[in-house]
Amino acid sequence: MAISERPRPLDGITVVSLEHAVAAPFCTRQLADLGARVIKVERPGSGDFARGYDQRVQGQSSHFTWINRSKESLALDVKQPQAKAALMQLLATADVLVQNLAPGAAARMGLSYEALKAHNPKLIVCDISGYGSDGPYRDKKAYDLLIQSEAGFLSITGTPDTPSKAGISVADIAAGMYAYTNILSALLLRGRTGEGSHIDVSMLEAMGEWMGYPMYYAFDGAPPPPRTGASHASIYPYGPFAAGDGGTVMLGLQNEREWKAFCDSVLLRPEVATDARFDSNARRNQHRAELQALILREFAQLSAAQVVERLDAAGIANARVNDMAGLWAHPQLAARGRWRSVATPVGEVPALLPPGVNSAFDYRLDPVPAVGQHTAAILAELGWSAAQVDALQAAPQAT
Repeated sequence: MAISERPRPLDGITVVSLEHAVAAPFCTRQLADLGARVIKVERPGSGDFARGYDQRVQGQSSHFTWINRSKESLALDVKQPQAKAALMQLLATADVLVQNLAPGAAARMGLSYEALKAHNPKLIVCDISGYGSDGPYRDKKAYDLLIQSEAGFLSITGTPDTPSKAGISVADIAAGMYAYTNILSALLLRGRTGEGSHIDVSMLEAMGEWMGYPMYYAFDGAPPPPRTGASHASIYPYGPFAAGDGGTVMLGLQNEREWKAFCDSVLLRPEVATDARFDSNARRNQHRAELQALILREFAQLSAAQVVERLDAAGIANARVNDMAGLWAHPQLAARGRWRSVATPVGEVPALLPPGVNSAFDYRLDPVPAVGQHTAAILAELGWSAAQVDALQAAPQAT
């Protein structure tokens, strides 16, 4: 792996990950971005099943390409005694173990924190699961959409007639980010105490945190936020509005000062600001249909570009309704130099730098690995001979 000329925050940290799908790989990619050495343990042959989700990136999976750069792939069938021995060798000196296997699978393989800390007291073990390590849902299978549903996310997302899931794996991403920040916290704490720790991250609890606003909105039996499509559930006007040329403008008002400016300079109807139906956000929310009709009548006389021009002049926040092509070509990302190139087994692909520009170091963007690409090299580091590596790789997989 490439070494940066400038030290990165996690240089010298080794992370071993028994990971698949999104939650754990997303966590460990963030650690790799900061310089950690991430050794991804995969099934020989097929590897992480997310490799087969689709073939949209020159034959590779879009999910896998996104969250597996800068890692080393170690192909081990950990049910085999020799492969398990190699894994335990790695963990004897590793800093972090991350796993999101099926509930209880890691513990059955002897990879619980309690079992591992006797061999490596400094090891940080992070378990990611759907519902956590205890409680009545502990052994329940959990996938992203199921957790979106269980956490109430679907109840507030979509239209009045149709609940909708998020267009991305939001529950997996939430869990992955909390695993990432918990690991960083555990590394800081270990620096003070010298001891490792156990982190138990639940997808349900991660989504529960993100659902804090609608939960409190529905506090003490109050009605929950309604499903309002692409519009805000409790602030109005805040959402998409059609212009006369068929374009759509997304706009948002946050306070009464902006509401007055909107009426004065965008609608060109100052009297609307003090209309008894619209003179507070609560009343605008209550009379959405009437206000929407009024706004759309004015916007019907304008192109989307003219609407944006008025909004900008009035200091009203607005945005384009972009698609993926629009995001790839976004002028702000280009102007800030956020694109780089990352190698993959099928060639170079563009990649966004991680969020956050840090003046002290450069993010790591090393290749996306092929299945087992680094197996021989990693086992050689552990003292295995070429003959031992060949024997391991030739052994049949355990069932």
